[in-house]
Amino acid sequence: MTPDLRRRRALGQILLFAAGLLVLTVISAGSVYLVNKARDDNAWVLHAIEVQNQVNALLLQIRRAESSARGYLLTSGQQFLSDHETSVAAIMPAVDKLAATTRHNPVQAESVKLLRAALEKRLAQFAQEISLIKQDDRAGATALVREAAAGDPTGIIRAVATGMISAEEQLFAQRTANADRSQTLAASMTGIGSGLVVVLACIAVWLVRRSTRARDKAEALLRDANVHLEATVDERTADLREANDEIQRFAYIVSHDLRAPLVNIMGFTSELEELGKDIFRRIASLTRNSAAAPVAASADGAGLVLDDPDRQLSQDFSEALSFIKSSIGKMDRLITAILNLTREGRREFEPIMIDMREQIEAIVTTIAHQAAEANAQIRIDPLPDITSDRLAIEQIFSNLIDNAIKYLKPGVPGQITVRGRSKLGYAIFEVTDNGRGIDPKDHQRIFDLFRRAGTQDKPGQGIGLAHVRALVRRLGGTMSVQSELNAGSTFTITLPIKWNASNRNRES
Repeated sequence: MTPDLRRRRALGQILLFAAGLLVLTVISAGSVYLVNKARDDNAWVLHAIEVQNQVNALLLQIRRAESSARGYLLTSGQQFLSDHETSVAAIMPAVDKLAATTRHNPVQAESVKLLRAALEKRLAQFAQEISLIKQDDRAGATALVREAAAGDPTGIIRAVATGMISAEEQLFAQRTANADRSQTLAASMTGIGSGLVVVLACIAVWLVRRSTRARDKAEALLRDANVHLEATVDERTADLREANDEIQRFAYIVSHDLRAPLVNIMGFTSELEELGKDIFRRIASLTRNSAAAPVAASADGAGLVLDDPDRQLSQDFSEALSFIKSSIGKMDRLITAILNLTREGRREFEPIMIDMREQIEAIVTTIAHQAAEANAQIRIDPLPDITSDRLAIEQIFSNLIDNAIKYLKPGVPGQITVRGRSKLGYAIFEVTDNGRGIDPKDHQRIFDLFRRAGTQDKPGQGIGLAHVRALVRRLGGTMSVQSELNAGSTFTITLPIKWNASNRNRES
């Protein structure tokens, strides 16, 4: 799968997720709105029914008041009077309740005002009728009842009440239609939203299945690639180890074979030195036999008497032999170092548990006289213990501490510190000194074989740090340096806390 195709698929999945989230949000918001609207419409429907019920209840109280007044007029019964008074007492509170219920509707509120005025007049008539009956003026009371039945208050009450009921019936029909429409819209939106969610879910399932198939295919290709890669790596590793072993054998053979001619050169140089002494001894003998020759002592202290040209020739000869011997000695040391490196490269490491503080203390003890001569103090801070090859560890830290002592600044007391810590399964060791330091441009050079940096005033062949880095790599670690000229150096060694032969990293 190309990066562009992966980006397009990722963008499509993001857009699908955003669309699904948008649909769910719209459905949720719309459903909440429509449900609330339907609830409000239903509340208004109930409100219309409640207004009608209150108007009918008010009319019922008025009829009860009229009926009980007529019954009292005809029979003078106290029960009718009591019922009349109860009905009259309930009329005005019912009007107040109706006014509170219809206060939001200006038309109905105005009708309630008219109804209140008419009821107040009718209640006054009721009071006058009851008063005439109590005065036993039945004829006057009867006339008043007839007058009230045909008069304005009763007609107004009936007309206003009927109008209010008709208005509420219209509102009831309208609000019922609104409630039905809101419920229908809510159901429609829920259905449409559910359909969209199902469609999006189907698309998501399809995309997931397609991604799963693509992933399975990629995993199969990756497994095949890993199998081929592992085989290739094993093959290359075997080739690399074989080549490395061949190089080591070649280096060993070459170094070993170089020793034979070097020994011959060393032997013939010694013979040449003896031959030179014999030649110049004979020249001196001839010089003594010549009476005219000037006499001078030779510079080699052998007591030979040579003239000036012969004496210069003797000095040149001795100097040439000295250079040859020096070069032969250097060559011999280099060959010995190469042989040691090849032997060390063939040695199999044996991992064991190492008490690093004890190991470093043993190293410091062996070089205590060198530290004393250099006026250097070696401090050992807490160190983590590791599982590794003891001889390799000893060679690594012996070389680093020995270099720290060797390259201290003259006249300055040496301070050398060995410290360590553990992190994420690795032990990190630092060897720090206050010596002459290393120029940053030479930080890599010092790890190259047979190459040295800085002033060459100390013995060495430029092999130590290269050998140390090779050992560190074989132990599965890394090595680095931080240093500035005249500011000391810090060599950092990172090694696995638990190393074993199966994870060794051979230097190729």
